[in-house]
Amino acid sequence: MNIGVDAAALGMSNAVTSHTSDVNSGYWNPAGLLKLEDNQMALMHSSYFANIANYDYAAFAKPIDNQSAFAVSLIRFAVDDILNTTQLIDEQGNINYDRISLFSTADYALTFSYARALPVDGLNYGVNAKVIRRIIGDFASSWGFGFDAGVQFETDNNWKFGLMARDITTTFNAWAIDEDEFKKVQDAVEGQNQELPETTEITIPKLQLGVSKLFTFHYDYTLLAAANLNVRFEENNDIISSSFASIDPALGFEFGYIDMVYLRGGVGNFQNELQIDNTEQLSFQPSFGVGFKYNGIQVDYAFTDIGDQSVALYSNVFSLKLDFSIFR
Repeated sequence: MNIGVDAAALGMSNAVTSHTSDVNSGYWNPAGLLKLEDNQMALMHSSYFANIANYDYAAFAKPIDNQSAFAVSLIRFAVDDILNTTQLIDEQGNINYDRISLFSTADYALTFSYARALPVDGLNYGVNAKVIRRIIGDFASSWGFGFDAGVQFETDNNWKFGLMARDITTTFNAWAIDEDEFKKVQDAVEGQNQELPETTEITIPKLQLGVSKLFTFHYDYTLLAAANLNVRFEENNDIISSSFASIDPALGFEFGYIDMVYLRGGVGNFQNELQIDNTEQLSFQPSFGVGFKYNGIQVDYAFTDIGDQSVALYSNVFSLKLDFSIFR
């Protein structure tokens, strides 16, 4: 749930909390769904770790009326066809390759989003209800639930502000572990005495604050500049860190031509990395993206770590957005 969706947003280093305004708003800030003029669908795919892991996303959004909108999205991150060698050696100590089986580990997130306009002009809010499903072959599985809430405000002179509160009630995951399968893992390694892991997970709340402004030049050219502050209520390696909270800034821009061709860039994920000599070095994650939109169809591409400046996950990301106005 922390990776992000939509190559257009990833190309701007995720600095989209304040101005997101399409089907992907269900992930970034559900308040942005109020900007929809017609039904929209989005698809995205990216691969990680030399195509070992696959990250897929699909979403659909629909305006209900002039004051409200709805969306549903599904995320899957998985490593498939993992070799299970716990039964490779039989009871007599013989190696038997026929005893090797395959399993997958997959995480799913199903999100239902609702947005509504407030009586104040330019102020909208939205909420998410999330269902989390995690599966590790036959070994273990879990169910989880959580909620997000977001607001957006737009001024008369094109300044936009956004606030997204993720996991506002904390997101709770409860695991069910197959103890028979777990014992097979213990028995597969001589002297293995690992105890059953904890069966509950808690995801603490996070805040994302954003601001953006769109500039227009000579009617045909636009420049969207955006910034985010990502706040986590824990002490970690973010560039600003304390025992109460840690803050990671992100900056992004989008240069557009006739609302058809887009060039994007951004930088984020500023971290104080601990080096081998116990010193700290500042790292960051730059990104780059391009997009093309025509007649209701938008195709976007993002490369999310130019020059491998950080140790963060990076990938070539492709996404597709379809506006149903194309069928009218």
